Amino acid sequence: MLIGKRGAGVTALSRATAERIEVRGRDLAGDLMGATSFSACYFLLTTGRAPTEEQRFFLDVALVAIAEHGLTPTVQAARMTYAADPAALQGAVAAGVLGCGAVVLGTARLCVALLAGALRRIDQGASPDAVAAEVAAAHRQDKRALPGYGHPIHKPRDPRAERIFARAAARGVAGRHIDFAVRLTDAAARAWGKPLPMNVSMAIAAAMLDLEVPPAVIDGIPILARTAGLIAHLAEEAQTPIGFLMASEGEAAIRYAGVGDAS
Repeated sequence: MLIGKRGAGVTALSRATAERIEVRGRDLAGDLMGATSFSACYFLLTTGRAPTEEQRFFLDVALVAIAEHGLTPTVQAARMTYAADPAALQGAVAAGVLGCGAVVLGTARLCVALLAGALRRIDQGASPDAVAAEVAAAHRQDKRALPGYGHPIHKPRDPRAERIFARAAARGVAGRHIDFAVRLTDAAARAWGKPLPMNVSMAIAAAMLDLEVPPAVIDGIPILARTAGLIAHLAEEAQTPIGFLMASEGEAAIRYAGVGDAS
Protein backbone atom coordinates (compact mmCIF):
# COMPACT_ATOMS: atom_id res chain seq x y z
CA MET A 1 0.00 0.00 0.00
CA LEU A 2 1.42 3.37 -1.05
CA ILE A 3 1.19 6.06 1.62
CA GLY A 4 1.51 9.62 0.35
CA LYS A 5 2.71 10.72 -3.07
CA ARG A 6 4.65 8.27 -5.19
CA GLY A 7 7.54 10.61 -5.92
CA ALA A 8 9.85 10.65 -8.92
CA GLY A 9 11.66 7.44 -7.98
CA VAL A 10 15.16 8.79 -8.62
CA THR A 11 18.35 9.44 -6.65
CA ALA A 12 21.34 11.58 -7.56
CA LEU A 13 23.60 10.29 -4.80
CA SER A 14 25.11 7.03 -5.93
CA ARG A 15 24.87 3.81 -7.87
CA ALA A 16 27.02 0.72 -7.90
CA THR A 17 27.83 -1.76 -10.67
CA ALA A 18 30.25 -4.67 -10.74
CA GLU A 19 33.06 -2.45 -12.06
CA ARG A 20 32.34 0.98 -10.63
CA ILE A 21 30.82 2.88 -7.72
CA GLU A 22 29.58 6.26 -8.88
CA VAL A 23 29.09 8.99 -6.26
CA ARG A 24 27.57 12.26 -7.38
CA GLY A 25 28.85 11.63 -10.89
CA ARG A 26 32.37 10.78 -9.75
CA ASP A 27 34.19 7.48 -9.70
CA LEU A 28 34.58 6.61 -6.01
CA ALA A 29 37.79 4.61 -6.47
CA GLY A 30 39.31 6.67 -9.27
CA ASP A 31 38.28 10.22 -8.38
CA LEU A 32 37.65 10.37 -4.63
CA MET A 33 39.63 7.76 -2.69
CA GLY A 34 42.98 9.25 -1.76
CA ALA A 35 42.06 12.55 -3.36
CA THR A 36 39.48 14.01 -0.98
CA SER A 37 39.06 14.25 2.79
CA PHE A 38 36.14 12.75 4.65
CA SER A 39 34.73 16.20 5.44
CA ALA A 40 34.93 17.19 1.77
CA CYS A 41 33.25 13.90 0.84
CA TYR A 42 30.44 14.66 3.32
CA PHE A 43 29.96 18.07 1.70
CA LEU A 44 29.94 16.48 -1.77
CA LEU A 45 27.47 13.81 -0.75
CA THR A 46 25.09 16.34 0.79
CA THR A 47 25.27 19.10 -1.81
CA GLY A 48 26.41 17.43 -5.05
CA ARG A 49 29.45 19.68 -5.35
CA ALA A 50 32.92 19.88 -3.87
CA PRO A 51 33.46 22.46 -1.11
CA THR A 52 35.69 25.46 -1.51
CA GLU A 53 38.91 25.37 0.48
CA GLU A 54 37.43 27.69 3.13
CA GLN A 55 34.25 25.64 3.39
CA ARG A 56 36.30 22.47 3.85
CA PHE A 57 38.59 24.13 6.39
CA PHE A 58 35.77 25.40 8.59
CA LEU A 59 33.80 22.19 8.23
CA ASP A 60 36.82 20.43 9.75
CA VAL A 61 37.04 23.10 12.46
CA ALA A 62 33.38 22.61 13.34
CA LEU A 63 33.58 18.82 13.38
CA VAL A 64 36.60 18.87 15.67
CA ALA A 65 34.98 21.48 17.92
CA ILE A 66 32.04 19.29 18.90
CA ALA A 67 33.37 15.75 18.46
CA GLU A 68 33.95 15.38 22.19
CA HIS A 69 32.68 17.06 25.36
CA GLY A 70 33.11 14.58 28.19
CA LEU A 71 30.60 12.25 29.84
CA THR A 72 27.50 13.91 28.46
CA PRO A 73 24.09 12.19 28.79
CA THR A 74 24.40 10.90 25.22
CA VAL A 75 27.78 9.36 26.00
CA GLN A 76 26.46 7.82 29.20
CA ALA A 77 23.55 6.28 27.31
CA ALA A 78 25.93 4.84 24.73
CA ARG A 79 28.36 3.43 27.30
CA MET A 80 25.62 1.85 29.41
CA THR A 81 24.07 0.32 26.29
CA TYR A 82 27.45 -1.09 25.27
CA ALA A 83 27.96 -2.49 28.78
CA ALA A 84 24.66 -4.31 28.45
CA ASP A 85 25.53 -5.75 25.02
CA PRO A 86 29.20 -5.45 23.99
CA ALA A 87 28.49 -7.35 20.77
CA ALA A 88 26.23 -4.56 19.46
CA LEU A 89 28.52 -1.60 18.83
CA GLN A 90 26.03 -0.16 16.36
CA GLY A 91 23.26 -0.30 18.98
CA ALA A 92 25.35 1.61 21.49
CA VAL A 93 26.28 4.24 18.91
CA ALA A 94 22.61 4.52 17.96
CA ALA A 95 21.64 4.99 21.62
CA GLY A 96 24.02 7.92 21.85
CA VAL A 97 22.96 9.47 18.55
CA LEU A 98 19.27 9.20 19.47
CA GLY A 99 19.96 11.39 22.48
CA CYS A 100 21.55 14.12 20.40
CA GLY A 101 19.31 17.17 20.27
CA ALA A 102 18.90 20.84 20.98
CA VAL A 103 19.34 20.45 24.74
CA VAL A 104 22.48 18.31 24.84
CA LEU A 105 24.35 18.55 21.57
CA GLY A 106 23.52 21.97 20.27
CA THR A 107 21.07 24.21 18.50
CA ALA A 108 22.81 24.76 15.16
CA ARG A 109 19.58 24.31 13.20
CA LEU A 110 17.73 26.82 15.39
CA CYS A 111 20.67 29.22 15.09
CA VAL A 112 20.55 28.97 11.30
CA ALA A 113 16.84 29.85 11.33
CA LEU A 114 17.39 32.74 13.74
CA LEU A 115 20.24 34.21 11.70
CA ALA A 116 18.40 33.79 8.39
CA GLY A 117 15.33 35.54 9.76
CA ALA A 118 17.39 38.38 11.21
CA LEU A 119 19.30 38.92 7.97
CA ARG A 120 16.04 39.06 6.01
CA ARG A 121 14.82 41.88 8.22
CA ILE A 122 18.12 43.71 7.83
CA ASP A 123 17.94 43.31 4.05
CA GLN A 124 14.53 44.95 4.22
CA GLY A 125 16.07 48.02 5.81
CA ALA A 126 16.10 47.35 9.54
CA SER A 127 19.12 48.30 11.62
CA PRO A 128 21.28 45.31 12.67
CA ASP A 129 21.47 46.60 16.24
CA ALA A 130 17.71 47.15 16.35
CA VAL A 131 17.01 43.64 15.07
CA ALA A 132 19.45 42.16 17.58
CA ALA A 133 17.80 44.08 20.43
CA GLU A 134 14.31 42.99 19.33
CA VAL A 135 15.31 39.32 19.00
CA ALA A 136 16.93 39.25 22.43
CA ALA A 137 14.09 41.18 24.10
CA ALA A 138 11.41 38.95 22.55
CA HIS A 139 13.07 35.77 23.78
CA ARG A 140 13.60 37.25 27.23
CA GLN A 141 10.03 38.50 27.50
CA ASP A 142 8.58 35.16 26.41
CA LYS A 143 10.96 33.30 28.74
CA ARG A 144 12.35 31.36 25.79
CA ALA A 145 15.93 30.18 25.51
CA LEU A 146 17.91 32.19 22.98
CA PRO A 147 19.35 29.68 20.48
CA GLY A 148 23.13 29.65 20.52
CA TYR A 149 23.50 31.37 23.89
CA GLY A 150 24.22 30.11 27.36
CA HIS A 151 26.13 27.04 28.52
CA PRO A 152 26.17 25.16 31.85
CA ILE A 153 29.98 24.94 31.88
CA HIS A 154 31.51 27.54 29.58
CA LYS A 155 31.06 30.86 31.35
CA PRO A 156 31.59 33.70 30.63
CA ARG A 157 32.91 32.53 27.23
CA ASP A 158 32.85 29.36 25.17
CA PRO A 159 36.45 28.86 23.99
CA ARG A 160 35.25 26.94 20.93
CA ALA A 161 33.08 29.82 19.75
CA GLU A 162 35.92 32.28 20.28
CA ARG A 163 38.31 30.09 18.29
CA ILE A 164 35.93 29.76 15.34
CA PHE A 165 35.41 33.52 15.12
CA ALA A 166 39.12 34.18 15.54
CA ARG A 167 39.94 31.81 12.67
CA ALA A 168 37.24 33.37 10.51
CA ALA A 169 38.66 36.85 11.12
CA ALA A 170 42.24 35.69 10.49
CA ARG A 171 41.27 34.07 7.19
CA GLY A 172 39.18 37.02 6.08
CA VAL A 173 35.87 35.18 5.81
CA ALA A 174 33.92 36.72 8.70
CA GLY A 175 30.81 38.29 7.24
CA ARG A 176 27.31 39.50 8.04
CA HIS A 177 26.19 36.48 10.03
CA ILE A 178 29.17 36.62 12.37
CA ASP A 179 28.71 40.37 12.68
CA PHE A 180 25.08 39.90 13.68
CA ALA A 181 25.95 37.14 16.15
CA VAL A 182 28.38 39.50 17.87
CA ARG A 183 25.71 42.21 18.02
CA LEU A 184 23.22 39.70 19.38
CA THR A 185 25.67 38.75 22.13
CA ASP A 186 25.70 42.37 23.31
CA ALA A 187 21.92 42.64 22.99
CA ALA A 188 21.42 39.43 24.97
CA ALA A 189 23.58 40.74 27.81
CA ARG A 190 21.40 43.84 28.00
CA ALA A 191 18.14 41.87 27.83
CA TRP A 192 19.18 39.39 30.52
CA GLY A 193 21.04 41.95 32.62
CA LYS A 194 24.16 39.80 32.64
CA PRO A 195 26.59 38.29 30.12
CA LEU A 196 25.04 35.42 28.18
CA PRO A 197 27.89 33.52 26.52
CA MET A 198 27.58 32.65 22.87
CA ASN A 199 28.08 28.92 22.56
CA VAL A 200 29.67 26.87 19.82
CA SER A 201 26.35 26.21 18.04
CA MET A 202 25.86 29.87 17.15
CA ALA A 203 29.50 30.22 16.13
CA ILE A 204 29.25 27.23 13.81
CA ALA A 205 26.00 28.44 12.26
CA ALA A 206 27.26 31.98 11.71
CA ALA A 207 30.59 30.95 10.23
CA MET A 208 29.03 28.36 7.95
CA LEU A 209 26.37 30.75 6.69
CA ASP A 210 29.02 33.39 5.97
CA LEU A 211 30.73 30.74 3.83
CA GLU A 212 27.42 29.92 2.07
CA VAL A 213 27.38 26.38 3.40
CA PRO A 214 23.88 24.97 2.82
CA PRO A 215 21.71 24.38 5.92
CA ALA A 216 21.52 20.64 5.14
CA VAL A 217 25.27 20.38 5.70
CA ILE A 218 25.08 22.41 8.92
CA ASP A 219 22.26 20.22 10.24
CA GLY A 220 24.41 17.12 10.03
CA ILE A 221 27.54 18.52 11.66
CA PRO A 222 26.61 17.81 15.32
CA ILE A 223 25.54 14.22 14.61
CA LEU A 224 28.49 13.45 12.36
CA ALA A 225 30.99 14.95 14.80
CA ARG A 226 29.59 13.37 17.93
CA THR A 227 29.45 9.93 16.31
CA ALA A 228 33.25 9.96 16.25
CA GLY A 229 33.31 10.81 19.95
CA LEU A 230 30.81 8.08 20.75
CA ILE A 231 32.90 5.45 18.97
CA ALA A 232 35.95 6.57 20.95
CA HIS A 233 34.05 6.27 24.23
CA LEU A 234 32.87 2.79 23.29
CA ALA A 235 36.41 1.74 22.43
CA GLU A 236 37.44 2.90 25.91
CA GLU A 237 34.39 1.20 27.44
CA ALA A 238 35.59 -2.09 25.99
CA GLN A 239 38.95 -1.67 27.75
CA THR A 240 38.03 0.19 30.97
CA PRO A 241 34.30 -0.25 31.59
CA ILE A 242 32.35 2.38 33.51
CA GLY A 243 28.89 1.84 32.03
CA PHE A 244 27.51 -0.26 34.87
CA LEU A 245 29.25 1.99 37.42
CA MET A 246 27.44 5.03 36.00
CA ALA A 247 24.15 3.13 36.05
CA SER A 248 24.69 2.11 39.69
CA GLU A 249 25.68 5.61 40.80
CA GLY A 250 22.72 7.07 38.96
CA GLU A 251 20.31 4.69 40.66
CA ALA A 252 21.83 5.42 44.08
CA ALA A 253 21.43 9.15 43.58
CA ILE A 254 17.67 8.93 43.04
CA ARG A 255 15.35 8.80 46.04
CA TYR A 256 12.30 6.56 45.76
CA ALA A 257 9.15 8.57 46.43
CA GLY A 258 6.47 5.98 45.76
CA VAL A 259 3.74 4.88 48.11
CA GLY A 260 5.05 2.45 50.72
CA ASP A 261 3.80 -1.09 51.29
CA ALA A 262 0.49 -0.78 53.11
CA SER A 263 0.27 -4.46 54.10
